Amino acid sequence: MKNEKRPLGIFDSGIGGLTVLKEIIKLLPEEETLYLGDTARLPYGTKSEETVIKYSIENTRFLLKYNIKLLVVACNTASAVSLPVLRKEFPLPLIGVIEAGARAATKATKNGRIGIIGTETTIRSSAYTKAIKSVNPDITVIGQPCPLFVPLVEEGWLNDDIT
Repeated sequence: MKNEKRPLGIFDSGIGGLTVLKEIIKLLPEEETLYLGDTARLPYGTKSEETVIKYSIENTRFLLKYNIKLLVVACNTASAVSLPVLRKEFPLPLIGVIEAGARAATKATKNGRIGIIGTETTIRSSAYTKAIKSVNPDITVIGQPCPLFVPLVEEGWLNDDIT
């Protein structure tokens, strides 16, 4: 895949995935990237699973027009509910953010407990719980929907004293 003159495609429901893009650029500086932030339809986390899957398929089709060689679904909600459908529908490598987050959380816990905050749809999907339990079934996982999560990320308030 390296040195192929095709870009890596990345999509998120907004600008939160820019943190993922930043890490990709840091790890793979020689790769071209193409980022789609679907700010017109955010937040995905309040939408039905069917709607998130529909949006994810549309985003993937759009990025495929640019001949991407790999797709990163940088949206937690889209990763949680649409990755299996995207993998069946599209013949290209697909990477979500749930598994990496689960591995990092499992490695970081000091007490065998992990708290997950996210959108309603992400928490309801239990994707993080399943991914964490697949790494270590003995870990206790507590998920809590955070309706203000997307607005805080999109408005850049995550590093503010208020939050």
